[in-house]
Amino acid sequence: MENFTNKGIRNLAIIAHVDHGKTTLVDALLKQGQVFRANQAVGELIMDTNPLERERGITILAKNTAVHYRGVKINIIDTPGHADFSGEVERVMNMADGCLLLVDAVDGPMPQTRYVLQQALQRNVTPMVVINKIDRPEARIAEVVGLVQDLFLELATLPEQLDFPILYASARQGYAVTDPGSLSPDEGPGNGVQDMQPLFEAILEVIPPPAGDPEGPLQLLVAALDYDNYLGQIAIGRVFRGNIHFREPVAVIGRDQEPRPGNLENVFVFKGLERLEAPEAQIGDIVAVSGLSDVSIGDTIAAQDCPEALPAIEIDEPTVQMTFGVNTSPFMGREGARCTSRMLRERLSRELRTNVSLRVEETASADEFLVSGRGELHLSILVETMRREDYEFQVSKPEPVTRVIDGRVYEPYEQLTIHTREEYIGALSESLSNRLAQLTDMDNDGAGNVRLEYLIPTRGLIGFRSFFLRTTRGNGVNSSRFIEYQPMKGEVKSSFTKSLIASEPGVAVTYGLLNAQGRGSTFVESGAPVYEGMIVGMHPKEDDIVVNVCKEKKLTNMRSSTADVAKRLSPSVKMSLEEALDFIAADELVEVTPQNFRLRKKELSAGIRQRHRHRDRRREAAGAV
Repeated sequence: MENFTNKGIRNLAIIAHVDHGKTTLVDALLKQGQVFRANQAVGELIMDTNPLERERGITILAKNTAVHYRGVKINIIDTPGHADFSGEVERVMNMADGCLLLVDAVDGPMPQTRYVLQQALQRNVTPMVVINKIDRPEARIAEVVGLVQDLFLELATLPEQLDFPILYASARQGYAVTDPGSLSPDEGPGNGVQDMQPLFEAILEVIPPPAGDPEGPLQLLVAALDYDNYLGQIAIGRVFRGNIHFREPVAVIGRDQEPRPGNLENVFVFKGLERLEAPEAQIGDIVAVSGLSDVSIGDTIAAQDCPEALPAIEIDEPTVQMTFGVNTSPFMGREGARCTSRMLRERLSRELRTNVSLRVEETASADEFLVSGRGELHLSILVETMRREDYEFQVSKPEPVTRVIDGRVYEPYEQLTIHTREEYIGALSESLSNRLAQLTDMDNDGAGNVRLEYLIPTRGLIGFRSFFLRTTRGNGVNSSRFIEYQPMKGEVKSSFTKSLIASEPGVAVTYGLLNAQGRGSTFVESGAPVYEGMIVGMHPKEDDIVVNVCKEKKLTNMRSSTADVAKRLSPSVKMSLEEALDFIAADELVEVTPQNFRLRKKELSAGIRQRHRHRDRRREAAGAV
């Protein structure tokens, strides 16, 4: 029975570059797969239920759903498109037999398109291609098809991977066709028979049904974890061998290869956005099971009398790191309920169970942890998530994860791709030159749109996205992917923006802020509490400046009644979390609370900072001698 195929199931992962329409396509498949009632209002971005996903317009976590078409259950896995969350793509590929590669009809293949397709082909899943957004006036369908074929020629590992179908769709309009020439200019949903039926038919025809031995002992690979207040931890994975039953005794095999006994309590299968309790599930199906409290992603759930492990999920190493520590500012505990090292350790340990690309290490201090991830966005999403869970802590500036090879320090390099208007090239090129980027390719379409490709060290990319958005005023897209480790060379030139540091604790007042704004821009408003060592602004000089924003104006008999009216405070600078992490120096921290981000010096005392500077200068002078 080892060659048995379960023809009633298809397992499909939808992969693409960020913003090419994966989640919108899943919305269309759910709406046309009879998942919802005819009168049910479901809105858009149905799968992106995380508040951060809706706010930022990106998919962060891979999600499972299922639709039924012609009696076949199609398990659909919606994956992230951003490179920082590529660990999600790597783990869910283990559940799929086929992949649907979505490519924008205007942008064509992008860096993350290459990455996700390479991951799919390496795992030998059957590919199919959908050219999306064909309804856009600037769509270049024929050219994009050629680029996709070139990409397959470059990445395919087997000859049969070059034989893939191409469909054409508008996920937003809710239709797919096998020939874009069959659409008249005024055709669309409601005009003719344009819907997702051609795509459903292609999935059943192209994606192979799962195969295996249904009579053998159970093997299930855990690829995701969830938590329910009533059921406890829930493990999600695919049944590779045998069948799975509720209340079945099993063995859990982790990375140490030692089986641990356990008992399943519930088995759930997916239907639309719901999990339905089932007495059993067949080989090839994607299921969720409860009752196992100590299970991790990559573990195998096997029959207790035959505990055989499946190959573990391999994940690429992280490239960026930063420290998470207990908040040590004078405002500790004022705004967050969870602020102890024990709570911080437990939260980071819990994150490791589901965030497979993350690494957490102990440091010399019991109150600090070294956290490594795939990129600046990967780590900042974790910080923002914890802040919304009422945690209070402090984080350091992101740094690249380096390696020492043959006595030499190596750092990660990435391929950066930029799509923007040609009027922004000058400012971007100057900044990227200071960030040690090397231009490798450039393309101009003659209409003012430019595509640039750079090879850049990861440390040069830290903070670049914030600069890019400010410089291009939103008229551009940038993305990057890890390439390789290279020897560290050169120094990333900073913008020489330094900090205005509060010299006294108290409350910021208008007079003190006016004096500070004579030096630079301020971060705090009148009435805001401050403490010594807190960063209250920035200025363009080369050294930090200590200011007293709590200083009030002295009252005199000669005081003019209109003097203060004529002076107006400039609006304070409001930074996002990513901008704050970019701004701080190596000796500075971001204090994160549920209500605020504050910037501060690691050492709050001005006198101690001054002694440290003198000590460092003496050491440099002694080294020079």
